[in-house]
Amino acid sequence: MTDAADLTREVEALGELLAEAKASVTRRFIGQQDVVDLVLVALLCGGHGLLIGLPGLGKTRLVETLSTVMGLAGARIQFTPDLMPADILGSEVLETAADGSRAFRFIRGPVFCQLLMADEINRASPRTQSALLQAMQERAVTVAGQEHPLPVPFHVLATQNPIEQEGTYPLPEAQLDRFLLQIEVAYPSREEERDILLATTGSREEEPRPVFTAERLVEAQRLLRRMPVGERVLEQILTLVRAFRPDDETAPPPVRESVGWGPGPRASQALMLAVRARALLEGRLAPCPEDVAALARPVLGHRMALNFAARAQGQSLPGLIDTVAAQVLQEQVAA
Repeated sequence: MTDAADLTREVEALGELLAEAKASVTRRFIGQQDVVDLVLVALLCGGHGLLIGLPGLGKTRLVETLSTVMGLAGARIQFTPDLMPADILGSEVLETAADGSRAFRFIRGPVFCQLLMADEINRASPRTQSALLQAMQERAVTVAGQEHPLPVPFHVLATQNPIEQEGTYPLPEAQLDRFLLQIEVAYPSREEERDILLATTGSREEEPRPVFTAERLVEAQRLLRRMPVGERVLEQILTLVRAFRPDDETAPPPVRESVGWGPGPRASQALMLAVRARALLEGRLAPCPEDVAALARPVLGHRMALNFAARAQGQSLPGLIDTVAAQVLQEQVAA
C-alpha cells in the first residue's frame, strides 16, 4: 500500500511539472496542442519523434524551445544532399604532438548531444540518413572500430518535408521504425495564426525558460515504466496492432485487401509506453482506452504501408488507420 501511495505522489508531482513545461512551450509555439503533446510523449518515453509538415509551420522553433524547457543540451543538423555520415557522427584526425609523435584523435560530431534536431532529414542521401540508425537505436556510434557512447538522455527530433517536394529522399523503413511517433504538423487555424502574428512580429517576444533538467527527465522516464496498465488497455493494444498485419487471422478485410506490410512488436512496445505518457500529460494515474485510440495513427502510421493496388486506387493510410482502429476497438469494448 505504501508503494502505491508513493507512486501516486510521484506521478502527481510529475504531472504538475509537465503542465508547467507544456505551458512554457505553448507560449512560443502557439496552437497545435496535439503536436506539443505528442512531442512530449516521445521525450517521456525516451524515444524519437518525426515531425512531418510543410516548411514554415514552426517545427524548428518547437524543437529549439523544447531544448530549453526540458533542460537538454541541443544541437541542430541541417540535412542537405551533400551531407556525409562523418558530418553527423564525427571523425578521426591525425595529430602531431610537440615531441613529433603522431596519434589519432576522435573529434565528436553534432550527434553527441541530448536533443538532436535533424532538420529536413529527407533532403540527405539514404547513406547519410542511415548514419543515424545506430545512434538512434543503441545510443552509441562506432567510428574506426571504436564505440563511443552518446550522452544520457539522447533524443532525435527530426523534421521532414512532404515526399512530394523536389529534392527529397524517402526514409528507409528500418529508420522509420526507430521513431517512436510520427507527428503531423498541419496549418494553424485562423485564430491561432492571428495569435502567432501578434506574438512574433512585435518588439518583444516570449522567451522559453527551463522547467526540467536532463536528470529530472531521466527520472520521469523511469517513473513512466512503473505506471500500471490495466488488462483491458493491454488487450486493446495487442488487438489493435495485430489487426493491421495483413497475414494475421484477426485482420479485418480492409487490412487484408489494402495493407502491404504491417507493424511489428516494436509498435506494441511504443504504444504501451505512449499511452502511459499521454495519461501523465492529462493528469491521470493510468492509461485508458481513449489513449489507445488517440495514439493509433502516430504510432502505426510509419510502421506499415499500403500495397500497390490500394495506392493505385488513391486510398489514404491515415484514413484506413482511423477507420479500422475505431472499428476494432469498438468491437473489443462490445465484447
